[in-house]
Amino acid sequence: MNNLLKAVVTAAAVGVLALGVVGCGKKEEKKAEPAANATAAAPAGPKTLLFATDATYPPMQYLNDQKEVVGFEVEVIKAAAAKGGFRAEFKNVPWDGIFAGLAEGKYDAVSSCISITDERKTAMDFSDPILSIDQVLVVAKNDKVTGLAGMKGKTIGVQADTISQQILKDEKGLKAVKGFADADMALNELLKGGVQGAVLGRPAANAFLATHADKLKIAAALKSFDIGVAVKKGDKDVLALINKGLAAIKADGTFDKIKAQHKLD
Repeated sequence: MNNLLKAVVTAAAVGVLALGVVGCGKKEEKKAEPAANATAAAPAGPKTLLFATDATYPPMQYLNDQKEVVGFEVEVIKAAAAKGGFRAEFKNVPWDGIFAGLAEGKYDAVSSCISITDERKTAMDFSDPILSIDQVLVVAKNDKVTGLAGMKGKTIGVQADTISQQILKDEKGLKAVKGFADADMALNELLKGGVQGAVLGRPAANAFLATHADKLKIAAALKSFDIGVAVKKGDKDVLALINKGLAAIKADGTFDKIKAQHKLD
């Protein structure tokens, strides 16, 4: 009996030992920890602003041979973007719908030689002024006219729905003010004799006269207006970015260099 009891006790001890070995052999699974070198989410890049422009008004904005939107204002905005912390993209938009598109949010801003007026300020907000532009009267080379007083009974061509047309609305004695899709069309009509004068901004007039000085001339400067970038009414964030960039390029001389390159001094 003693031997049998000893054998039972020994067997039980071996069993307990075996269970202990098995229990120690089962390891607890650990949750995977993120890799130490895991890449964090990249910070958002500069805000991209879409600028609408009627690219028919050299040297301010126009299409080059590759159909790209270029010109003085385009270069100014791109330079301002680099200093103001935003990206600038441009879209060629016909003038007759350009402000409606801004109000509808189709783009962030309009940069298209826009004269800043009290009337326009009621519908949109403007950047700080970029440049002051004269509205000028262009006539035939041999015409003796020296101002609007000499245009009585005559027809003047303008780009429709622009400041050029607005300054003529109360002019007495004109036969008519004829609107065209763009300023060049008004000037070409003048060359053909369909109108006897054209009113437009001085930079665009100078650009056209560079190849037509034998037939046309600037007879008089009429009024001067500051031009600026228009944004949707109340869009303070976009306005702040644009103004920051414009201030920077005016302070460091970049603006003056661009102005000189386009012969706007």
